[in-house]
Amino acid sequence: MKTGNRYRSIQVNRLWREKLHSLWMNIALGIVIILPFLIAIGLLWKSEMLLEEHSLLNLLFSREWKPLSGKFGFYPFIISSLWVTILALLIAAPICLLTAIHLTQYADTWVLKVMHPVIDILAGIPSVIYGVWGILVIVPFISDYLGPLFGKQISGYSILAGAIVLSIMIIPFILNILIEVFKTIPNELSESSLALGATQWQTIKYVLIKKGMPGIISAFGLGLSRAFGETIAVLMVVGNVTRIPTGAFQPGYPLPALIANNYGEMMSIPLYDSALMLAALILFLVVLIFNFASRILIIKMEKRSQ
Repeated sequence: MKTGNRYRSIQVNRLWREKLHSLWMNIALGIVIILPFLIAIGLLWKSEMLLEEHSLLNLLFSREWKPLSGKFGFYPFIISSLWVTILALLIAAPICLLTAIHLTQYADTWVLKVMHPVIDILAGIPSVIYGVWGILVIVPFISDYLGPLFGKQISGYSILAGAIVLSIMIIPFILNILIEVFKTIPNELSESSLALGATQWQTIKYVLIKKGMPGIISAFGLGLSRAFGETIAVLMVVGNVTRIPTGAFQPGYPLPALIANNYGEMMSIPLYDSALMLAALILFLVVLIFNFASRILIIKMEKRSQ
């Protein structure tokens, strides 16, 4: 009898523990799901003052940024952000992909073991240090060598400088993901391909990359989102000139730089403060669009590989 009561007591305690664990996990999941909506609602609420006075389309596509005259055109900042981000990804993507292939398919095991802490160190360096390095190295290189090579007499503070610094910042982030993607692909696939007479590069091109394509797209999508929101390093080298850039050698003014440069000192001007909150909301929505687009591509690739 005592044994039966003890067993029931253990079962009841176990049931309550399971319910408690399930409850806090569901609460944590709910917080993660709700948090983006709370951020968006908060930014929209703070942007309401500006949206009441100007139409959203006019704000997004106007070229004039004269806050003291009541003109808030975000188009130059959006275009500058896209220039810097896409150019940075175009620089970083092939470097990361080829490096990940070499480290996982060609290099000795000890090379990968050495590279892991190096990648982690690069990922942990503060962005302001990348910015200082960009001012000391990248900006003079563009001004003295790369610009004249293309017939450009420029100061070096440009979209290209921001893109180069930003690409170096996102390389460890993307590379870590790509290494894990290639490591999770079963060795049997490579061995089967090689056994059928394919070369090492044919195996990588037609088997490994095809199998890992959803993970590759995910890595590039997350890198794109990460790059779009980077602030300090880009702010230090991009030039911060309010105009629409038409080339990589021209200065730009990305949205994160606009917010970082002006938010502290402009909080006392309600309409300006509302404009900066709208800039943050635009930044937030663009990152969401990038993430959703990459997710859709991943789903399509997974369906094709099945």
